[in-house]
Amino acid sequence: MFTPFGDSLAAGVDRVRSSWGWFVALGIALVILGTVCIIGNVTATLATVFAFGWLLLVGGVAALFHAFETRTWSGFFLSLLSAVLRGFTGYLLIRYPLAGEWSLTLLLASLLIVGGMFRAIGAATLRFPRWGWAAVSGAVSVVLGVMLLGQLPISSLWFIGFAIGLDFVFDGASLVALGIALRGMFSGRTFAAA
Repeated sequence: MFTPFGDSLAAGVDRVRSSWGWFVALGIALVILGTVCIIGNVTATLATVFAFGWLLLVGGVAALFHAFETRTWSGFFLSLLSAVLRGFTGYLLIRYPLAGEWSLTLLLASLLIVGGMFRAIGAATLRFPRWGWAAVSGAVSVVLGVMLLGQLPISSLWFIGFAIGLDFVFDGASLVALGIALRGMFSGRTFAAA
């Protein structure tokens, strides 16, 4: 006998299961887009910097309007400063995209080094189950960050586009796998009854 929760669970599972093809289609589209980004990594990097700059600029303008709408609030000056900084950073990324590529790659390399060191040292210190994998992952991040820093400014031309393309490929592959798994899944009624 199905309860109302079981009925809604069964209906939800059936709804997701029936759209397995959309998961596969989106996954294939992301794999193709990721491959294009990897092949044209310089163009993808430049497009990413421009898109990020425009998002910051539009966000800065919106935040500026919000700051003046709430000017009686005690945090007005902090809100105003944040809006101006966001908008100015967006303008600089749009106006000087090559410098933006360089600075974003420098920031990413620094994050990889610092994050990798914390992950490796933390894993070696805490020694949780299978800690070696986390330590190796941290060490790989540190090596990648050092390689990026060592190859600046050349690495700033291709790395962001390559990383975004790689992310799209892996996200797309996971969506394809999810869609295929959903296609082979039992119906919601069978799932809810179990």
